[in-house]
Amino acid sequence: MQRVITACAALALAALLVSATPAFAAEQPTFSADVAPIFQRACQRCHQETGIGPMSLVTYDEVRPWVRQIRDRVERRIMPPWHVDRTVGIQAFKNDFSLTNDEIDAVVRWVDGGAPEGNPADLPPPIEWPPASEWELAGMLGQPDMVVSSTPYTVTANGQDQWWNPSIDFEGIDEPRWIKAAEFRPSYPLGVRVLHHGHARLQQLRDDFVVRLAGMGVGKRWEVLPDGVGKLVRPGPAQVRFSLHYFPVGETVVDDTVEVGVWFHPPGYEPELVTEGEVRLLIDGTFTSGPRARDLLIPPHGYLTLEHAYVMERPVRLHSFRPHMHMRGSAMSMEALYPDGSRELLSTVNRYDHNWQIQYLYEDHVQPLLPKGTVLMFHSHYDNTADNPINPDPDQWVVFGARGVDEMSHAWVGMTYLDEERYAQLAAERAAQQAGQALAGGSK
Repeated sequence: MQRVITACAALALAALLVSATPAFAAEQPTFSADVAPIFQRACQRCHQETGIGPMSLVTYDEVRPWVRQIRDRVERRIMPPWHVDRTVGIQAFKNDFSLTNDEIDAVVRWVDGGAPEGNPADLPPPIEWPPASEWELAGMLGQPDMVVSSTPYTVTANGQDQWWNPSIDFEGIDEPRWIKAAEFRPSYPLGVRVLHHGHARLQQLRDDFVVRLAGMGVGKRWEVLPDGVGKLVRPGPAQVRFSLHYFPVGETVVDDTVEVGVWFHPPGYEPELVTEGEVRLLIDGTFTSGPRARDLLIPPHGYLTLEHAYVMERPVRLHSFRPHMHMRGSAMSMEALYPDGSRELLSTVNRYDHNWQIQYLYEDHVQPLLPKGTVLMFHSHYDNTADNPINPDPDQWVVFGARGVDEMSHAWVGMTYLDEERYAQLAAERAAQQAGQALAGGSK
């Protein structure tokens, strides 16, 4: 029997499947019994016939020619791409598709043992992967309630970064609705290769009310808000403003268009909490007045660390963390300095890779609750040396700029602002939960 599952669903189930994965046997692993389940959970959403990966890793015959490269990428934790420091900070994520130590050991021992196929009867049921041209969220939420499209843009075969910022007239909706999810859908097959990242905002014409519909980057196409949380779209005519960053891949892409799909809560729904979704916190001061933007200056064969702080003027709950730097970016951390003087390192992306813009989605029970007055501290690190494997030219001085060969430093943080009453309620529930876990752990 085949199972039908979307790439999004595979991500959402990743943490559960990791925790449910049994310890691997000491005997020689085989593809059918041991490796195929790992690839199915963590690799095939990209590495299948219609995925964005360069080869399919579904069948044994497809995998066998690549086993040495697979061993290298897996052992060095290059693949699957997951760049959070596994030794510090929060480690419970809704979309964690990284490999456990046992899974890495199984793949390495399988290759070192000759990569045997094993008994095909041991293979897990195959997954019917949806085409990359479909909405990833459709498997969980059905088709979107609203779709807006950019105007066409032709991406040249070769050259530097290209930007397309069209504004689209939108007739609007008939009544107020609350967003629960949104997704970027680049065109397939070439659009998914040339679109590096982008944003879409909807601006109501009658009062200039703006809502950020969605943002995407390579490795992150969609956003699903936590239960009980919504973003408001008001009725009436509007404009949708796209900001699209393309990069040529050696082949001309003619009249590329990008769609944004939006899923609403049911009509009449009133969320418990209102959010702006991902909020961009500027570490380099790029779009603010003052000298901060000029601080981003990286010498040839040198390093740079930027630090910035943001005071939370209201209590907040954090949903996610997504660093955004360019080719010299190497790491970014997010730390909370609480009003009582205590500090907590929330997350560190210590192996940042500009080629992947991953949004790290915290599990509900570990989403940081920050009281009013908390300071969020960010540290961004840059490596302009030859040791940086994607550094295009370590002999260059690097300054701020929107091109990939220039630099910037943004932290996209998913957050929901709370009132004091709601914060106190959530904090009390979290304390009771932690006390219960401590008690259960002590009784074992």
